[in-house]
Amino acid sequence: MSPSEGIEVIVDLIPIKLHLQKLVGRSQLHTLALPSNHIIYLLIDSPFNSLKHHHSVSLKSLISCQRFNIKGHLVDSNDKAYGIFPSFSPLHPELSLGSRIIDNFPDRFSFNLSSRNKNEKTHCQQLDNMVFEVSSSNSTTIIISDASIKNNIATSISHVHIANQPLIKMLCHAVLVTTTEAELFTIRCGINQACSKDNVYKIIVVTDSIHVAKKIFNIMSHPYQGQAVAILSNLHQFFTRNQSNSIEFWECPS
Repeated sequence: MSPSEGIEVIVDLIPIKLHLQKLVGRSQLHTLALPSNHIIYLLIDSPFNSLKHHHSVSLKSLISCQRFNIKGHLVDSNDKAYGIFPSFSPLHPELSLGSRIIDNFPDRFSFNLSSRNKNEKTHCQQLDNMVFEVSSSNSTTIIISDASIKNNIATSISHVHIANQPLIKMLCHAVLVTTTEAELFTIRCGINQACSKDNVYKIIVVTDSIHVAKKIFNIMSHPYQGQAVAILSNLHQFFTRNQSNSIEFWECPS
């Protein structure tokens, strides 16, 4: 625990990120508590809006370019109504002292980074060698994950292979999410599939967003804990199942 966190505990203050999240949620209560026939509901595309006709300047009537550029309280209320906002989960058992993976299984996960000081060609060669070595193994799963956002639409794709054979390919689309959320969701789907196989003892995740993968093991409060704790729960069961089970994260420069 850092000195600042210790002070927060002594004076009974919640972490600043959680406090900001609370303020954001409360700022939307007034709008969402209005009667369903209130004039403001003519302007937002809320799931609770029962009105069939939309105002000529409502958010629903705007073209995608206009929606992308507009900012304000109504837009926040519209997004909040759909539940698209960061997810904190600081009290989840996976993040509790004594139950955390970084405490109980510190040697079961590792990161292979592409260093700026390292020749990129050398790192790519290491990736090729790694894939070649494990391609004939029936106990190793390779997950290739990637995500991108274009025109406010996130595309997540994950390829899961065992013994050089495709196990599953997942393609998902989502709106009103960040690239980090999309990347974590892609990694989560791949790890979930790999952990469901009893004969798998090693998982290798190849991604161009290694900084996102590191957030899985970040014990500090951050807005992606909802995704992270789901991955940690799968890994906790995976590591407990066999003492030789492990996971590696490899960075693949884009």
